[in-house]
Amino acid sequence: MNHFVNLIDQPKSRLVQLLADATTLKRDRQQRVPSHVLAGQVVGLVFEKPSLRTRVSFECGVAQLGGTSLFLPGNEVGLGWRETLADFARTVSGYLDAIVLRVFKQETVDVLAKYSTIPVINALSDQEHPCQALADLLTIQEVCGGIAGKVVVFVGDGNNVSKSLAIGCQRLGAQFVLACPKGYEFDKPFLQEFAAKVGPIPQTINDAKAAVANADVVYTDVWTSMGQEAEREERLNHFAQFQLNAKLMKHAPQHCKVLHCLPAHRGEEITDDVVDGPQSVVFQQAENRLHAQKAILAWLLGR
Repeated sequence: MNHFVNLIDQPKSRLVQLLADATTLKRDRQQRVPSHVLAGQVVGLVFEKPSLRTRVSFECGVAQLGGTSLFLPGNEVGLGWRETLADFARTVSGYLDAIVLRVFKQETVDVLAKYSTIPVINALSDQEHPCQALADLLTIQEVCGGIAGKVVVFVGDGNNVSKSLAIGCQRLGAQFVLACPKGYEFDKPFLQEFAAKVGPIPQTINDAKAAVANADVVYTDVWTSMGQEAEREERLNHFAQFQLNAKLMKHAPQHCKVLHCLPAHRGEEITDDVVDGPQSVVFQQAENRLHAQKAILAWLLGR
């Protein structure tokens, strides 16, 4: 049974194929070419966290591929507390054709994948955001004319988004750099697994200006993610010199593109003039969630 629960266990060949498929599906969508690859299939969207892009892109993607989706809020289905995750997985495997999960813990994704007899897709956990990373890589490929050899600088902390992007970049030959304050680097278990499964660990630079000097892509994310609200003031203070603004972008090459996975806290990690500026491809990136996820669904459920 194939699943898409992380990027760290996905080989380069699969990422290359998914990006190729996403490109084709995007072109087909633009040309209004119909698809029936998911005809007669039902995909369950089990979300413990609120969402705009993830929910809408998956629901639209399933519909555009000819399938049906069911939105299942985590607090209603009692994921892991009304019954065990194993029982939940066995039960819904008899109803659905695939499960998409947006959850608090990677452990939830891994347990459901273990006991499900249908494909499981990780649409966000605390450890990885592989669907976002695939859309990011698709965007980089489009705006940079390829991925290999490019320098991708993530200005933020070693969170789930940066982890998945670092894996994808390394797999496809791009240089990934994490620019963050001291104390916000990738955690040791992730770096150990990265070294064992992917390759040399990503570079970390604690100076934003130095980090972006050779960047082809500069990427940022919110400084305070869901579940970190108690750390908000501390994080605002620590990241003050890491705001993606016009002043910082002057230290990056003119051809450099700006990415953000959204939602953006405008005025905190990124300023209006950058997110809405000529170097920004943020909304192209957001659209690419749809096409990347359709490629994942077609791979897992195409008959």
